Amino acid sequence: MIENELATKIIGHAIEVHTTLGPGLLESVYQECLYYKLVKEGHKVEKEKAMPIIFEEVKIDCGYRIDLLVDDTILIELKSVESLNDVHLAQTLTYLKLGGFKLGLLINFNVFRLKDGIKRVINGQL
Repeated sequence: MIENELATKIIGHAIEVHTTLGPGLLESVYQECLYYKLVKEGHKVEKEKAMPIIFEEVKIDCGYRIDLLVDDTILIELKSVESLNDVHLAQTLTYLKLGGFKLGLLINFNVFRLKDGIKRVINGQL
């Protein structure tokens, strides 16, 4: 699956960023560094992509933003919080559904080992 291969690459870059910078910085710092690594590798990456809400026949721009969208395929929601909770997971899943994406990565950089801060979020089946 293309999504799984791309997700593996993204996670590798996220681990590299985390290993270099460590935990405790603002989410925006990790976002910029991960964006840089992915663009440098040749990926199309959209940062802070608007996520409008469609309600009945009305499109409403409520200010929701996807942190990173890679190759129009993988949605990345970044956090730098003490711990991930159900609201973070629900937010990522909602963005996946609204955008029609299949796979998202919820990544919390404020952990000792980044692998403990990564959650794959699937919308439907891959």
